[in-house]
Amino acid sequence: MAEGLNRVMLLGNLGADPELRVTPGGQAILKLRLATNETYLDRNNVRQERTEWHRVTVWGKRGEALGKILTKGDLLFVEGRLQTSSYEKNGEKRYSTEVVANNIVLPGSGRGRGEGAAREGGASAQRGAPRDTGAEAPFDEAVDAPSPAGGGDDDIPF
Repeated sequence: MAEGLNRVMLLGNLGADPELRVTPGGQAILKLRLATNETYLDRNNVRQERTEWHRVTVWGKRGEALGKILTKGDLLFVEGRLQTSSYEKNGEKRYSTEVVANNIVLPGSGRGRGEGAAREGGASAQRGAPRDTGAEAPFDEAVDAPSPAGGGDDDIPF
């Protein structure tokens, strides 16, 4: 039997401040609400915009670290997998689908934050970096670019 592929990539803005919780076992869970926007032309050739909301979960130390630096409005690139769970409400079975993130990139929000990435070892964000000029790196560079080790402006790849 062949294995499947469950991979999600989203680029959007946080619609609310993140919610950090801790399980009874001490595991951190960060809950995010991410908005992605899409524009299209309707039947009358009028440009329309549609917003889709996504629930994103980040587990462990990465979630703890991101919970300290993320705020409503931040631009995020999220990579992860879809996970559906079920629950019962008023005797009726309901389903909920969320994105379980395994990689988060902060491409820059134009608020003085540079590029940073949350990977397996935790999260990093460059504070005090040059403001975003609107010329962002292509996705492949943004996802694969290492975080500056020394934290100096000379190490920033843009």
